[in-house]
Amino acid sequence: MTDHVQAAVIGGGIVGCSVLDALARRGWTEVLLLEKRELTSGSTWHAAGNTTFFGHYASITRLYVDSVAAYLRAEQETGQPVGFHPAGSLRLATSERELAAYRSLKPMYQAMGVPYHVIDPDAVKQVHPLLETGNLLGAAHTPTDGHVDSSGATHALAQAARKRGAEIRRQCPVQAIARDGERWRLETPKGDVTADHVVLACSFWARELAAPLGLNLPIYPLQHHEVITDSVPELEALDFEVPTVRDPWAPSNTRQEGHGFLCGVYESEPEFWATDGIPPDFAEELLPPDTERLEPHLLKVMERMPAFGHAGIKTVNNGPIGYAPDGCPLLGPVESHPGLWLATAFPVGIGTGGGSGGFLADWMVDGKAPYDLPIVHPSRFSNDLSRDACLAMIAETYRQGYSMPTDR
Repeated sequence: MTDHVQAAVIGGGIVGCSVLDALARRGWTEVLLLEKRELTSGSTWHAAGNTTFFGHYASITRLYVDSVAAYLRAEQETGQPVGFHPAGSLRLATSERELAAYRSLKPMYQAMGVPYHVIDPDAVKQVHPLLETGNLLGAAHTPTDGHVDSSGATHALAQAARKRGAEIRRQCPVQAIARDGERWRLETPKGDVTADHVVLACSFWARELAAPLGLNLPIYPLQHHEVITDSVPELEALDFEVPTVRDPWAPSNTRQEGHGFLCGVYESEPEFWATDGIPPDFAEELLPPDTERLEPHLLKVMERMPAFGHAGIKTVNNGPIGYAPDGCPLLGPVESHPGLWLATAFPVGIGTGGGSGGFLADWMVDGKAPYDLPIVHPSRFSNDLSRDACLAMIAETYRQGYSMPTDR
């Protein structure tokens, strides 16, 4: 027996569950999510959960803002906690150019109704007393963003989608996809599924699923380290949670995790993983950490935040994350294959996943994008982009860390 649905979403991470929820919310209730293992089994489970309103590119800010709204709405509808910590965020400036760029964004945030301030070093010290502000000129402060529990947010979206009639099949890997007349056919161990629309929301696995269709998706996994410290006495002494810090000078993001720190490092010489193909048995795994590679970067983090250097390191996670050459997701239709959609290559999947699900669902249901956002269109890359060129572009994007695009 072959099941037929309006849309099949492949991938049960934050992005796939967001797309499923958004489609069901728009009235497409004959929708199905297929996950090869369990929800959050991919990159989602080891994500830091950061939900900043200030991304690498100002043009995708609305995706960030809409993501937090989506998670909180799902929590309210289902009762499933998403663990939102509204501690706010700081984007530091060590050059006049950065500071001017931050100031230029004020009208955009005002138009979206998002609190946004460009503050001086004294004000930075007030909201984050553990920062060394000696070489700072100021910072962009978004006081109402923060971080969520990645797993909790994903399950809240999944529950909200189910309440509207959507179906989720776990332990059901998609083995192949192919065009079948006017529909798509998906082969799974639990039987075939036909769908009017298919959404590839499976991170770096999307490249392998799409390859037999003649598609050369420019997505490769990069290793990304996160360092979690023991408790920090200086944090324990505070009666509030400090904001997340994004620092172009010491390319990293550092937020409070309990009474310790969680720091994501952007290395100057990033390492790829499995560029010749994802191991078929790869599941909820981390890669071996390389602390020696991290040392020069962590020294700068310690210089910026001396309390970080006083704490012992509790855990070092090294997980693969799917990247496109410019660090932006592939979100939208595959123009050469009607009915095939991409929602993949999310280096900040929690930060933009909720908003991206709504953006894509509106596009699918209405037949046009809800607003102009060419920076995420899959068609921005040629299908004949070579692997070497793609890897070089990804590495350059990653090593830039939190520098503004105008500085790249």
